[in-house]
Amino acid sequence: MTTAAPTDPRLHALRTLLDGRWSAVREEVREQMGRFRPVEPGLSTEEYRARVLELVHELAATKRPHAGFAPEYGGEGDVGGTVVGFQTLGYGDLSLLVKAGVQWGLFGGAVQVLGTSRHHDEYLRPIMDGELLGCFAMTETGHGSDVQNLRTTATYDPDTHEFVIDTPEPGARKDYIGNAARDGRMAVVFAQLVTRGETHGVHAFLVPIRDDAGAAMPGVTISDCGEKAGLNGVDNGRLVFDHVRVPRGALLNRFADVAEDGTYSSSIENENRRFFTMLGTLVRGRISVAGGAGSAAQKALALAIRYGAVRRQFADPTTGEEVALLDYRAHQRKLLPALATTYALHLAQEDLVAEMHRLQAPGALGTDEQAQRDLEYRAAGLKAVATWHATATIQACREACGGAGYLAENLLPQLKADSDVFTTFEGDNTVLLQLLAKGLLSEYGRRVGKLGPLGTARFAAGVVAESAAEKTGLNKLSHRVKAFAPRSADAQSRLLHDRAEHLLASLARRLRPALADGADQFGIFNGAQDHLLHAARAHVDAVVYDAVATAVDQVTDVPARELLAQVRDLHALSVIEADRAWFLEHGRLTVAESRAVTAAVNDLCASLRPHARLLVDAFGIPESWLDCPLLHTR
Repeated sequence: MTTAAPTDPRLHALRTLLDGRWSAVREEVREQMGRFRPVEPGLSTEEYRARVLELVHELAATKRPHAGFAPEYGGEGDVGGTVVGFQTLGYGDLSLLVKAGVQWGLFGGAVQVLGTSRHHDEYLRPIMDGELLGCFAMTETGHGSDVQNLRTTATYDPDTHEFVIDTPEPGARKDYIGNAARDGRMAVVFAQLVTRGETHGVHAFLVPIRDDAGAAMPGVTISDCGEKAGLNGVDNGRLVFDHVRVPRGALLNRFADVAEDGTYSSSIENENRRFFTMLGTLVRGRISVAGGAGSAAQKALALAIRYGAVRRQFADPTTGEEVALLDYRAHQRKLLPALATTYALHLAQEDLVAEMHRLQAPGALGTDEQAQRDLEYRAAGLKAVATWHATATIQACREACGGAGYLAENLLPQLKADSDVFTTFEGDNTVLLQLLAKGLLSEYGRRVGKLGPLGTARFAAGVVAESAAEKTGLNKLSHRVKAFAPRSADAQSRLLHDRAEHLLASLARRLRPALADGADQFGIFNGAQDHLLHAARAHVDAVVYDAVATAVDQVTDVPARELLAQVRDLHALSVIEADRAWFLEHGRLTVAESRAVTAAVNDLCASLRPHARLLVDAFGIPESWLDCPLLHTR
């Protein structure tokens, strides 16, 4: 199989845009993936795990996973390149992507960013080389997203200069831990640090879980999570600790330490701030999951759009010839808006990775605390939207391929099963959007606070007036500066940003009673959760739109820029169409304009249909990881 119109200059321009700053990394990983033999179908769980482990060692031998580590340990300090390389693995076997992510992103990343030279000198090189396989033991049976209230304890014993790691109750069992059931030898364990009878919050510890022969260490109970809906090449397991002793140096002590006599010290005095600073350094995993989900969506679209372009069904009565699936408007509606949003999310992901690299490359870590916190919020929102989008897109692609899409040989069922959990690992999406919304509210409060007394009074008066207008329906013309033109980038941007700002302002107004003394803070917050999630999602939509709109302006090849502008329009208008009720209720669109949005989506689907194959070929997915009977349909 070959790509469509390989000499089309637009293909090169689009590939250049999508590959971005780390194009050399993407090409290197594509070439490596071409040499990796895909996992054979029909393997038992044990055989599948063994094969994925072989691929992990093959990947380690390429030295590509080393790149994100510091040069003094054999790396390149290329944090962004490592995430991009990981993302590109998403075109292949997602079990390999996840197992690699656990080894070098979560386990190795935690040692790198939470540890100090005593940990780096001893462990980083064997981790990089794949000689020391490890786990990231954060999630507990009773506490998943609520990391701050984990129950595992690490109690310091000053007599022996050791920490005692313990699972005090069944709900504190470490659960769903990748690499634990079969291959891991050591775990980064997150536990409540206790010394001198005082608890200092969650910290991370290096805890051996197996000896060199593969047997569980004394006091460590390891069990297998068993077969899952997908990702069965990853050996997820459960860990229970029964007063397991580790030396004082096992504490990953970048942000806090315990002296021999049990004295606790930290460069960050406030416990909450210390906790969130620690978690912020681990944001790389969340960003990587968003990227991996994007690659999975791209692969599904490549399969479905290629199939839809050649599979024919029902005859055109005027010609008597059967019609290609992708020529049907309903089929276009299934796939092309999803393709446009996949482009937009990819470009937003590139911006996010660049910002992460700026903040977390060696020598930069922790230099800008507010920017680091903003990165965490942004990553939370994009991860939620990207993984939900991938889940919906892969399902649409499966349906678009009919019965063929349900056959294991055609890759989509495995892709669907393997990517489904992305919506809940590295943070449940609903919780992540709440995290983003809280961050937006904090920033909103700071902005309002900077207005001064007179500005604040005017602002409050405007909010009250708008609220009253909404209740009486008088706001219908308040935002109608000019008619909405669906294909206008300025108009699209104005609508999406206005929605985000309005939802945030009205949310702040709705939550203001929680600030009063004696207020039922939980009840008020809980009652507004739908509003809070809507505001967070609208903010992400605005950020993603900005990414694709900026990219259009950066493309110098005129035909490619014109094509990308249509992709931008289809993405924006499909987002607006999905929330037409809000835009109508709040007077941002008239009924006629709302209908015009739907008409414009239909027109854009028709105009992009001839270029759909080109758009998916621009992803640059290795042919060996797409080849399946589905694509040989004629």
